Order: sequence, then structure tokens, then C-alpha cells
Amino acid sequence: MIKNLLEYLYSDLDEKRDRVAFSDINESLTFGDLYDISRAIGTELAHASFRREPVAIYMDRRPAMIAAFLGVLAGGCFYVPLDSTAPAGRVKAVLETAAPRVMICGRDNLKKAEELEFKGRVIVYEDMAGRCDSVDDEALAKIFDAQIDTDPAYIVFTSGSTGTPKGVVACHRSVIDYIENLSDILEVDKDTVFGNQSPFYFDACLKEIYPTLKFGASAWIVPREYFMFPVKLVEFLNEHRINTICWVGSALRMVLSLGTFKTVKPQYLRTVAFGSEVFPPEQLRLWKEAVPAGAMFINLYGPTEGTGMCCFYKVDREFEPNDHIPIGRPFKNCEVLLIGDDGREVEAGETGEIYVRGTCVTMGYFNNPEKTSDAYVQNPLNAAYPEILYRTGDLARRNERGELVFVSRRDYQIKHMGHRIELGEIEGVVSNIEGVEIAACVYDETADRIVLVYKGTARPASVNVSLKNTLPRYMLPGRTEKVEEMPFTPGGKIDRKGLKERYATAGV
Repeated sequence: MIKNLLEYLYSDLDEKRDRVAFSDINESLTFGDLYDISRAIGTELAHASFRREPVAIYMDRRPAMIAAFLGVLAGGCFYVPLDSTAPAGRVKAVLETAAPRVMICGRDNLKKAEELEFKGRVIVYEDMAGRCDSVDDEALAKIFDAQIDTDPAYIVFTSGSTGTPKGVVACHRSVIDYIENLSDILEVDKDTVFGNQSPFYFDACLKEIYPTLKFGASAWIVPREYFMFPVKLVEFLNEHRINTICWVGSALRMVLSLGTFKTVKPQYLRTVAFGSEVFPPEQLRLWKEAVPAGAMFINLYGPTEGTGMCCFYKVDREFEPNDHIPIGRPFKNCEVLLIGDDGREVEAGETGEIYVRGTCVTMGYFNNPEKTSDAYVQNPLNAAYPEILYRTGDLARRNERGELVFVSRRDYQIKHMGHRIELGEIEGVVSNIEGVEIAACVYDETADRIVLVYKGTARPASVNVSLKNTLPRYMLPGRTEKVEEMPFTPGGKIDRKGLKERYATAGV
């Protein structure tokens, strides 16, 4: 049994040292490069006495960022990936919560990093990558031997309902169990070639990074701009013989929307996993017709607090257009409970909230005990001993086959552009804009956009400009409406249902 994610890299290193692990259009790193660079970074952290603490990583999405992740782990710390494309205000909020004393920064990002007003020590990645001949093997061995599998591995930040991002802390054991399960489900081997779509500041990238290390496979980081040009995107898949993708449903839908498969089709895909968003059966059918015969399609489900994904369904039958593709069953060493409002398990066929138990449950929200206690709760079916479950807020039921089927969100948390977003965070930011009295956000599922409705003197254009300077792109409203009066329910709450019926209509 392994206890540390670095063991995926260290295992069979002599055999895979010279093979390329991660590539993009500008850079490639072999397994040997990852080993050498990570240990140089680990040595720097060890000599500076950083230990069992968060290390921020402010780099662009490229192979070098993965080397930085591993370097933080080698130094006995846990990494906090930052979104280098996000406005400085958003990154500052993450840094305020994580409170790291050290940041690893790419040289290209040093100027932007100055805007963050970071008070700790800044380590330049490129400087560390050039010091691979000064590794302190003894110091790193002591750190490795002292680590246990419940030590944190990373913090990734999700949207927070109060306007403050929440940092989910995951330990080595949670990620190891996840990767072992996922690798079996995806049937990963040394010939697997991943096509990475997800950003590195989110947990979705775990699906490509650690299986690649485990099996000596390879992964290509697909340029983000290619997803705006789907023909070029599919040509990229073919050029690099990418055979495995784990993408959000919106990325797969985007390829279909422009009739891409009439021009070019994926030639090498053998595994297509999709998750984070509902994927319609009709679009699944079109994808199945376009890829090589026998390709495997897998629906994945799971929250960030459940270490990425914790349920899967391998598509084994045809679905009608109005059917729901199941999320299937839990991974090994994981259980999903469907709990009703009365705190009991629902009957077969009834809808209940998903509670997750097992090693996939992460450690909580960093520096946020109040939010942790709200979401990480005692098993309502067990009053005999402490047992913490994650309460997802997602509603599901079991179909006649016993498969889990996702129904909806319990609250106003949504999945948009592959990200889990709490609309309350957007509302909190809008409410701080001068000239805005009150604001509410609803989600238009048909048009796949966030709709912002507000009352005040500020013009919609100025509100949108302010949001672009504060929020990441995936949280920006697709429609902004100024109203004379905000509707309220008899109970005094904003009438979100009424707002959605009036404003969240495709084509309007």
C-alpha cells in the first residue's frame, strides 16, 4: 500500500525516466525531468524550513506547473494552485484564506504577482529547475519517511456563498484511492494518451496527472483557445494520437454545436469520460457515431469535497432523448446515501440528497470551521460513534436498475463551464458595486448562462465592467438586467423562482 502520491512518480522510474510525461505546444517534461525538478524544489522548501503548510503556485497551465505540484509534495507541504488568468482581487481572496508563507511563481508571471501584494517569500520556478544538481537527498528522505497518508496534498478553491472562496483540503489517501479507482474504470495503461482540458487550479486535473505518473502514460495539455475552434481541437487530438479524454459536458457539446464531425472526426479515441454537467443522450449518440467503434463512454459524478469524482457509469445501452444518463454507482471504498428531509434514507425510486462516505471525503475547508461544520456532517444514520460524511446538496434517485440518477441541486449552487459555482458569491460581489442596492442571480439551463438581476442606479454596462475586473470568466453573467423593483416572496425572500421564469428564457 502506498502512502504518498510521489510514489506514483518514483515507481519504475528507471524504466520510464526518459519517456515524455506531460506536453503542451511549447514544452515537454519527461518523468526524469519531473523527478529532478521536484526534488530541487523540495530541497529549497526543506532548507527554508517550510513544512506541512500551504505553498501557493502562481503559474500558467503548462507541464512545469505539475513539476511544481510534485516539488511541494517532495518538500512535505501541500500545494495551492492559483488561477493565473483570474483578476487580482479573486487571487488575493484565495491567498487571504490560505495564508501561505511562500509562493512558487513562473518567471512570466512575476509582474502580475506584484499586483497580489503577497508578503511572503516568492520562489521563481525557473531558478529551481536549474538547481537539480544541488538536491539534498538526506533531507528529502527524512521528510518522506515522516509523512503519513492523511497529510494534506493540496487545497483547491471553490466558489463561496458569502463571497469568500472556500478551500477544500484533500489528503494523500483520498487522492490515492481516487486514482486507483479511476484508473481501473478508465482502463489506463502505459499506452494511454490523455488530452487535458481542465484548468490546474481545480481538482479535475487529477484525472490526467496522477494516472499518467502511475502508469508511465502521457498527457497533452490542450490549449484553451482550441476549444473555441473545434475543428482545430479535433485535429490536435488526431495529431497527437490522444486516446483518452475526461472533459466537462459543455466541452463535448461545443464540439457538436458547430458541426465539427462533418469536417473531421477523432481517429484514436478509445475512452471518453464526461462529468460535472448533465450530458444529453442525443449528444452522446452523436459522439458515439463519430469516434472509433468500440470506444468506451463513462459518465462521472462527484463533488470537489469528494476528491473529484466518486461515482461512475459505463454506458452500456441506448437512451431515449428525454432519458437521464445515470451516474451509476459509487467507486470502491465509497458509499452514497440518499437522505430525505426527515434524516432517513429514502425509499427506492424516491429522490434524496446525496451524502458521501468513505476515504473520498476530504478534510474540510481550510481556515473555515463554520462552513466545514455545515457541509461535513455526522452520518444521520449513525448515532453510535463519530463518522463524518459530506453533504453534497445534490439530489438523486435510484432507477429500476438500482443505478443512481442525478436530479438537480438542492440550493443555488450550479455547474457552469465545468466549474462549481455558488450564485451567492456573484451576488455578494455585485452588491459591493457602487449604485447597486440589491442583486440576485439565477441560472438559465437552456441557454447555459448566468442571469444577473439587480436594482439600483448603476448602469448594466458599468456593472459588467466591474465584474470583469473582479470575477473569473466562468463566473460572469451572460445576461444582466436592471429592474425598478426586486420581487419578494410572502416570507420576505427574493422571489428567485419568479426571476427565473421571467428572465432565464433562452433567446431573450
